[in-house]
Amino acid sequence: MKAVVFDEELKLVEDYKKPELKKGEVLIKTRMSGICNTDLEITKGYMGYKGVLGHEFVGDVVEVYDDCNKNWIGKRVVGEINCGCNSDSWCAKGLARHCPNRQTLGIWQKDGCFSEYFTLPVENLLEVPQNLSDEEATFVEPVAAAMEITEQLHIKPKDKVALLGDGKLGLCIALVLSALNVDLVHIGKHENKLEISRKAGVKTKLLKDLEDSDNKSFDIVIEATGSTGGFETSLALTKPRGVLVLKSTIAAKEGLNLAPVVIDEITVLGSRCGQFEPALRLMGAKKLDIKPLISEIYPIDKALEAFEKNKQKDILKILLKF
Repeated sequence: MKAVVFDEELKLVEDYKKPELKKGEVLIKTRMSGICNTDLEITKGYMGYKGVLGHEFVGDVVEVYDDCNKNWIGKRVVGEINCGCNSDSWCAKGLARHCPNRQTLGIWQKDGCFSEYFTLPVENLLEVPQNLSDEEATFVEPVAAAMEITEQLHIKPKDKVALLGDGKLGLCIALVLSALNVDLVHIGKHENKLEISRKAGVKTKLLKDLEDSDNKSFDIVIEATGSTGGFETSLALTKPRGVLVLKSTIAAKEGLNLAPVVIDEITVLGSRCGQFEPALRLMGAKKLDIKPLISEIYPIDKALEAFEKNKQKDILKILLKF
């Protein structure tokens, strides 16, 4: 089968071995997948991963290991990307994403979805509503990541919220919080990207237009730039005893001034993966339009070209069609 594999280099393999099912798993035939920044980071050495890339997908269940799961055959599905061990306290609490023995689709110890076929445990699956297109369904994972903020943090009706970063992640968060009627200001560097938020009813502001009066004026600030400068600006915007939510990883080894965290008694909240079920429900209710985030769709045969395209700064989401 065709698969996009990283093993010291990124390559499209024509004859990659079709995966074998294990107990509790199903075989999924990929319809569409989305390229994520995590995929690009893996090609730079992140996680030391080698294998088939990809964790954002929609596909059809074509085979099951256990006969009791035959009802899944033929269903169009998305699926949670973390596969826990099902024998520790994290999995018991529904937090397989923190299981120390977990595998993660296309990221850690489990071949991903940039292939014609891949496997997942049946417990990870969710059927896609008929009113969602394949393009929309591919976004369930990033929408779930955006909604994770609201699982971790109660955003009160009167809270003023700022969001920094107008890339794929930032825009997805903006659309989700707008659908949830949060009082949000989206701050970024690019007018054309912020226009997507404006059309969704979100207030926007260019980073260069921030004023001194904006400092310490927001109850909650969400950092989605992944840069040291973005972190420092986010910290400056946060009120004393406010909350700073980190949605992107910042690789700075030095130079971060964390004194304001102590002086202003700011709570710093890390936020990563989210639950698929509420994300799918929000999308199925047509509460947000993610189609403006799609830049281009490439056939799997042009996957390497798609990866190169995805590196361009003006590009948002690139999808692969199988």
